Amino acid sequence: MDCPSEVHLIRMKLEPFSEIKKLSFDTSNRKLEVYHTEEVGKIHQAISELKLNERLENIQETEMPVPGDDSQQRKILWWVLGINFGFFVVEMTTGWISRSMGLVADSLDMLADSIVYGLSLFAVGSAMSRKRKVAKISGYFQMGLALLGFSEVLRRFFIASKTPLFQWMIVISVLALMGNLVSLWLINEAKSDEAHMQASAIFTSNDIIVNGGVILAGVLVYLIESKWPDLIVGGIVFAFVMRGAIRILKLAI
Repeated sequence: MDCPSEVHLIRMKLEPFSEIKKLSFDTSNRKLEVYHTEEVGKIHQAISELKLNERLENIQETEMPVPGDDSQQRKILWWVLGINFGFFVVEMTTGWISRSMGLVADSLDMLADSIVYGLSLFAVGSAMSRKRKVAKISGYFQMGLALLGFSEVLRRFFIASKTPLFQWMIVISVLALMGNLVSLWLINEAKSDEAHMQASAIFTSNDIIVNGGVILAGVLVYLIESKWPDLIVGGIVFAFVMRGAIRILKLAI
């Protein structure tokens, strides 16, 4: 359970079980607590079908914890979604203007996060068929963008192309880094151990690393006056975007 898509996958798998009253995820330690009223056998079997290397550790009678403030979490997720989607638009636009595949790839990584956050908010209270349909559309859309990105990286790899404008790469990536730091601060302010909040923190932390990679690529483009650092970073980030698309598509199974 080291990514939001795995958490969504488990939630959708267990949704038909009316005896389940609460799911409590600990993504950092890859643990799941299931509060239920019937025998655990069918629940464990359903999770085993996902092939996530699960292990049943403990069964005991206990009281279900009091739920947290969902409204605050929703508000924070809306802010984080807005920041991610806003920088997707900014980085995509400036990426093409500056001829930087690193910025374009980072913009798609931001879009991937926006899709996951949007699914979290949109799917609440929706029927399972609707959730799967939304996940399927989102996954294929993200995969299509990643494939287009890969093709553009290959095109620029084999043909002569201009060196990216490193100034745009560095400035926009620094702004995106600041946006992700604000997002991470908002998520941490919620002080929530809920799965979607923990997953959001993990995604945002990964984004900060990607921002740093694009900044480094911009510096190397300036120092060696070459397009290669930008193409290498862009290809790596597109690979992450593709992996995220495949995981999202698992939700539609």
